[in-house]
Formats: sequence, C-alpha cells, structure tokens
Amino acid sequence: MQTILTDFYILQSYEQGENGAYTAYISLNKDHEIFKGHFPENPVTPGVCMMQIVKELSEEFTGLPLFLKTASNIKFMAIINPFETPDLKLQLDITQTDGDVKVKNTTFFGETIALKMSVNYQKLTS
Repeated sequence: MQTILTDFYILQSYEQGENGAYTAYISLNKDHEIFKGHFPENPVTPGVCMMQIVKELSEEFTGLPLFLKTASNIKFMAIINPFETPDLKLQLDITQTDGDVKVKNTTFFGETIALKMSVNYQKLTS
C-alpha cells in the first residue's frame, strides 16, 4: 500500500462486507515525528492525517488512485492520543460511480466515535 504518511500507521487487518462496506483495523505509530510537534507533551492525531488515512484505505480497497473532490459532514468527535488509543477501527462504505468514489467513514477507538465524515473522490487516470 502506498502512503504519504510514511511509518505513521500500520494496517493490521481488514474485513470486506457487502456492497462496498469495509472495516479496517490500524495502529498508529506513537513515536512518529508528527506527534513531537502536534503537540509536545500532549500528542494529538491531526485531523488532516485521519482524512489522509481514509483516502489511502479507500485507494487500497478500490485499487484506484483518488483525488479529494469534496468533503462534507466532517465531525471530529474525540481526540485521538496515540499513546492512549493507538488502535483504531475505521468503517468505510464505498460507492463507485463513473468518475467518482464516495466514501462514508466512521472511525472508532474502543466504543468511542472519533471521526465521522463523507467524502467524494475523483478517480484519477494513469
């Protein structure tokens, strides 16, 4: 899997459901450089990094290069501290149309919802 977030997370496993439903289990690297600056003594996973993880997982599951076209209903509902809750579950509902891929995501640590968002990606041609 290609990623611009080098060593930021590991895809531990995933399950494919019906009609484009996927559940991915990832672990954040608490020692990554990003957490030293965001924020010192109080590490928080940046929201933009969580959005990038969703994009990369969507690319992995569809086998397509994608470009973020629109994002809506983005709700960061809980802080993800990589030292306290490094293991995350991401539920992705992926729908493909001619030129687009729509993804609805809910990200959890334990039973806590950390992120909900809906995004629309454009399929890129090689």
